[in-house]
Amino acid sequence: MRFGLHFMDFTLPGAPASIAATIARTARATEDAGGSWFTAMDHYFQMERFRTAHDEMLEGYTVLGFAAAHTSRVRLGTLVTGVTYRHPGLLAKIATTLDVLSEGRAILGVGAAWYEREHQALGVPYPPLAERFERLEETLRIALQMWDPAEVGPFDGAHYHLAETICVPAPLSSPHPPIMIGGNGEQKTLRMVAQYADIANFTVNDPDEVAHKLEVLRAHCDRLGRDYAAIEKTVQGGQLDPLGDPDGFLRRMEQLAALGVEHVQLRNVAPDPAGFIAEFGERVAPRLAELQPAGR
Repeated sequence: MRFGLHFMDFTLPGAPASIAATIARTARATEDAGGSWFTAMDHYFQMERFRTAHDEMLEGYTVLGFAAAHTSRVRLGTLVTGVTYRHPGLLAKIATTLDVLSEGRAILGVGAAWYEREHQALGVPYPPLAERFERLEETLRIALQMWDPAEVGPFDGAHYHLAETICVPAPLSSPHPPIMIGGNGEQKTLRMVAQYADIANFTVNDPDEVAHKLEVLRAHCDRLGRDYAAIEKTVQGGQLDPLGDPDGFLRRMEQLAALGVEHVQLRNVAPDPAGFIAEFGERVAPRLAELQPAGR
């Protein structure tokens, strides 16, 4: 089983002057520890459910571009971008730029968006949930069209209209950066995972909940004729404490691996996220790597 680090807490000693160096050290430490991904939070404001809207928050793709310059192997993506944050044509161009500059390491992580306060505060439209899901599906279709060199013509959807879907240079990832959809919704989110995505990322990590979500995903794949095994199954580590209770963490990961989960994304831990992931690499990662996900 593989792991990565999600950089979501920018409230660090000496911030904001210390943030850049801390991100660089943490990205390098993640790679040195054997991590597969380095992801960034993508919000305008810090989440109120985690800290407050007045705490430090950086723009996600700038963080990833900076991390790309300090790493050479880890995959880089947001976990995940709200569909409302950027026009889909611009989002595809930004993800392509990250992929080219990181030499083929970008992931396009997207979801339906949920944080209304940050939208209202900065004047960004925040449509109803049903429309956000419609826009998410159109965004996925636009990204795939822009990444298809044979498709440079228009896109006409209910919400987005593009006269030309030119994307030059093309991504270095083949056939394109992996698409990751984050969320647990059974009717819309997991259906779009089955139809469009390469990676499913669940915010839940309870084995019973994950087992149920995977069965729902499998059913969508069966209806759509998609190979269920071709979709990478990943979870967020949430409030699990891999250093305080490594045996408990590994028991949970063993249960998830038995369901076919292949990757867990850990949260950065302040005040020393680089130290956290380095210690994880020494104490826990070797045992995690011994867990073989079902179906692999």
